[in-house]
Amino acid sequence: MSSAATGPSRFMPPQGTEIAASVDALYEFLLISSFISCVLVIGGLIYFAIKYKRQSDNDKTPYISHNVMLEFLWSFIPFVIFMIVFVWGWIVYHDLRKMPKDALEVTVIGQKWDWSFVYKNGRKMAGEFVVPIEQDVKLIMTSRDVLHSFFIPAFRTKQDVIPGRYSALWFRANKLGTFQVFCTEYCGDKHSGMLAKVKVVSRAEYEEALASEPYKGLAPVDIGAAVYKARCLQCHNVTAEKNVGPGFKGLFGKQREFENAEPVVADENYIRDSILNPNARLVKGYPGGGMTVFAGQLSEEELMGIIEFLKTLK
Repeated sequence: MSSAATGPSRFMPPQGTEIAASVDALYEFLLISSFISCVLVIGGLIYFAIKYKRQSDNDKTPYISHNVMLEFLWSFIPFVIFMIVFVWGWIVYHDLRKMPKDALEVTVIGQKWDWSFVYKNGRKMAGEFVVPIEQDVKLIMTSRDVLHSFFIPAFRTKQDVIPGRYSALWFRANKLGTFQVFCTEYCGDKHSGMLAKVKVVSRAEYEEALASEPYKGLAPVDIGAAVYKARCLQCHNVTAEKNVGPGFKGLFGKQREFENAEPVVADENYIRDSILNPNARLVKGYPGGGMTVFAGQLSEEELMGIIEFLKTLK
């Protein structure tokens, strides 16, 4: 979290939206009312257990008649509290789920184990996305493989991301800063590393970010390093150590052995084919379907960058 974001509330993470304050207020009410109820019930139980402890074997339990008013109050007061929580919760939920008109729309694509973001003008981002402050933003989300869940704690908003269909959530950030995004639906052994960032910036910075070339001024090897960090880090190490997929160190120029094809040398064409259609040739010791198909997701500039980056890992 950047220093531009607000500090934590009493019980919750920093607040990045107005709705976050509403969620926190409801949570605090539930926490405090539950604590008071616990003290009254457990405290009363302990008090009466001690006060009316049997003193001798000859003690007799006195006849006690019921108290209509007392019985009404201990039923009516919890009912009122429950109804307050229900109505309050419904209002907050309604605000979270009612999509505003004319919101800025961003497409979110989840896959094992990263997030991609696509804007209306075709600008693509991986690992982070940028939104303007005080602007309604609607995220239209889908998954390329399994069920994921898109969660921004500072905004108190979360939504499942489902393969084969679209889901949506919205927010209006009112604080500048960089906020963490998590996947909160277990999606495989690298689930905990499926992270991203949302950067809340001024309108001018937002327009500049969308208009700029993502890799302007970068050498191909630097482009490859950036793509590796955003797309490959969860499954491949820059060492020779195995992860979900093979380690990248020393891979380029090495002969590769396959389960379902003849051996080949890992040259530029092999690297390109392995990225765009990884299941065509299965490296020995690795099951099929383990790597996401990146066909249509990476530009030629990014593909060449990855190849140049792998060449440096000797």
